[in-house]
Amino acid sequence: MQLDALRRAFLNHYHTEPLLIVSPGRVNLIGEHTDYNEGYVLPGAIDKTIAVALSPSGNDTCEVHALKLQQTDRFQLSTLTRGEGWQNYVRGVVHFLLHNGYQVQGFHAMIDGDIPIGSGLSSSAALEGAFSFGLSELFQLRVAPLELAFIGQQAEHQYVGVRCGIMDQYANIFGKRNQLIRLDCRSLKHVYYPFQFPDYRIVLCNSMVHHSLASSAYNERRQQCEEGVALLKKYHPEVKTLRDVSQAMLHEHIREIPPQIYMRCMYVVEENERVLLAGTCLQEANLEMFGELMYASHTGLQKQYEVSCEELDYLVELTLNREEVIGARMMGGGFGGCTINIVHRDGLEDFKQYMTSQYEKKFHRVPEIYVGQIVEGVHVVD
Repeated sequence: MQLDALRRAFLNHYHTEPLLIVSPGRVNLIGEHTDYNEGYVLPGAIDKTIAVALSPSGNDTCEVHALKLQQTDRFQLSTLTRGEGWQNYVRGVVHFLLHNGYQVQGFHAMIDGDIPIGSGLSSSAALEGAFSFGLSELFQLRVAPLELAFIGQQAEHQYVGVRCGIMDQYANIFGKRNQLIRLDCRSLKHVYYPFQFPDYRIVLCNSMVHHSLASSAYNERRQQCEEGVALLKKYHPEVKTLRDVSQAMLHEHIREIPPQIYMRCMYVVEENERVLLAGTCLQEANLEMFGELMYASHTGLQKQYEVSCEELDYLVELTLNREEVIGARMMGGGFGGCTINIVHRDGLEDFKQYMTSQYEKKFHRVPEIYVGQIVEGVHVVD
């Protein structure tokens, strides 16, 4: 993605210099489907980004061009309603800025980016962050960082229809270069852990199976977790979410909990424990154990939470006997998207060729492979 090209396109169309915002996608090293259960996650911002060029329109009209899609959305602030598809991420952010009392004015915007849609890198949170942060900067609204994350989440809930947790938006806003964020999704406080292993790379293998988190399965998993909590509450009134549940507690009530609900809950409880242990591994620079936790996470997502798919499982299976791979697992909501792998740089090219050839042979589809770095969260480009 060329920021200069975006700036020139904006200048040619609107004849004014734009404010340029770069908003990263995110990877989550471990801690999947724990965020909406008030658990722990370990994400970081990654150098696949959405860029937005912005300027005031001088009236009530908002006009947004999505360059890659060759689509334009126009709406008035005074009569703001839902749109379709990607439009709702932008409109939802504008709605909740206004709803929270911020004096948003009309604007012109152009969007470009290189986050693959549907890959599990959270292009949605990157788009929400670009506009919540960008409009705050453009109109000097001084919205606090945590509120920016909440506004993105509210847009997703109310305008898009996905009851997502806060992790994606949080990582987009609070990301730091070479740092992972261990976020406590209950207190919304975080600790940074260094991810500085110069001999290793974060590599994403895109299954090219595109998913939508608005699918019923995502919301169904959330509902199943809530059902498990409701059953346990009868015996343990202190339980508010699965964050408050232990493995022993689940074992104690195994007969009262339907088997499928039990599996969903056990996965979340074990995954929270893995995230806490992963933080210790980073502190001790124990990347080998960190990798083992990633594999255990994938097994849980595959067999207990049942949000993987044949393609993701195969991509993880391919890494098991590769010396250059420390760990791998599916990442994101599931049912497609990417696996995340930690790969030694010396074996990177062999890894890419092997994964591509084996996957193409089995599924007649070429996986895209991205080598990423942990980068700064959403920011203005000078």
